[in-house]
Amino acid sequence: MTNPRVLTVAAAMMAVVLVAGSSHSAGRRAAEPSGHDADRLHAPSDGTELDGLVVTIDPGHNGANGAHPDQINQQVQIGQGETKECDTTGTETDSGYAESAYALDVALRLQRLLRKAGARVALTRNDDNGVGPCIDERAEIGNDADSDAAVSIHADGGPSGGRGYHVIYPTKIAGLTDDIYSASRRLAVALRDAYGRVTGLPRSTYVGDAGLDKRSDLGGLRLSDVPKVFIETANMRNGSDADKLESGDFRGRIAKGIYAGLSRFLLDD
Repeated sequence: MTNPRVLTVAAAMMAVVLVAGSSHSAGRRAAEPSGHDADRLHAPSDGTELDGLVVTIDPGHNGANGAHPDQINQQVQIGQGETKECDTTGTETDSGYAESAYALDVALRLQRLLRKAGARVALTRNDDNGVGPCIDERAEIGNDADSDAAVSIHADGGPSGGRGYHVIYPTKIAGLTDDIYSASRRLAVALRDAYGRVTGLPRSTYVGDAGLDKRSDLGGLRLSDVPKVFIETANMRNGSDADKLESGDFRGRIAKGIYAGLSRFLLDD
């Protein structure tokens, strides 16, 4: 089997191609309108409200990860001498709906919404048949795209009695995440608030605090040079949450909820 780090060079190049020609800048963002309500932003209107901005979407895991444990268990550097596994397999619902397939479906729906609003989008993967990319490469794709925001899409494998979503942002680590900490936390709050309003899902009942969690061990956050969060959109191991995640219509609502949070952050930033 080809080494996943070779496979993902092509993925990184594809992501850069997707955002080639972007004219975004700090000045461009400052010129955008502010104070928009997230509920009004969940349906793109004129195709220009996010014009020139770049978003990286990182659908968690990949469909072939489980068949290649030696590759996804490789240790990669995550900063300051620490290492972690290249990637993981993710979880699934009781009926066997895999987190990797779910995350990609939501990511592609979100990509369409963002492009409709004029944003340029980089994806860390665009199918569910491969291995990886490794977590360091996922962060690198967002960095190379010079993203205004990056979001990693997941669904949790929490306790069956627990419900809801939570958004993860990086712990402030000197020399590593201190430059993105404040913006990432603002992104987490905007996404937390908008996502709940649009989807109607509850904030997590089993992890985090008021729908937010702070992590120091996630390579995708530690290595990011752009504002980035992970969203655990619901708990796949809970029957009520799983029923919603398995619904195509509801996945569309989930994508709109993430879009609403991203828009709120990008236009108010």
